[in-house]
Amino acid sequence: MFERMLLAIDETPAGEVAVSFATALAHENGASVHVVHANIVLLGGRGVTVETNEQSLGVLAGALAQLRAGGVDASGEQFRATIFDVATRIARSAERFGADAVVLGSHRRRRLARLAGAGIRERVARATALPVITAPPPLKVGGRRGSAAAIRRLARDGAPAGSTR
Repeated sequence: MFERMLLAIDETPAGEVAVSFATALAHENGASVHVVHANIVLLGGRGVTVETNEQSLGVLAGALAQLRAGGVDASGEQFRATIFDVATRIARSAERFGADAVVLGSHRRRRLARLAGAGIRERVARATALPVITAPPPLKVGGRRGSAAAIRRLARDGAPAGSTR
């Protein structure tokens, strides 16, 4: 189905899940993957980026190592861009690589956080005619309210009534 995929990652757990997802997808299709990682330039930061160059290259190197360990032919590049340029740069990289599809991670922001989010996935989809495949979001463990308090209470008071130690 896909012979050449572009994988755009960030330094978050969503980026890690996207690498695993792309590894499985590429392995299944016998596809090669070109990984791109944007080191975001802070607005008004006079050229200061979110990550150091070494950290950014480390994220890219980790993704390439995971893809290659999964038997996938992988290449990659890192670039600096503002949050406003990232989607366009991803689309241009996909075009240069000759990609059949673009794979992105997902943060799945909800409610107000979604309105304040960058919307990279939507902007990439508008910037390219290629299919944009979204990896599933990372699982959230222990996200229920009060779970930390319940653990502290158990540690302080012991096991709840009716349980065995």
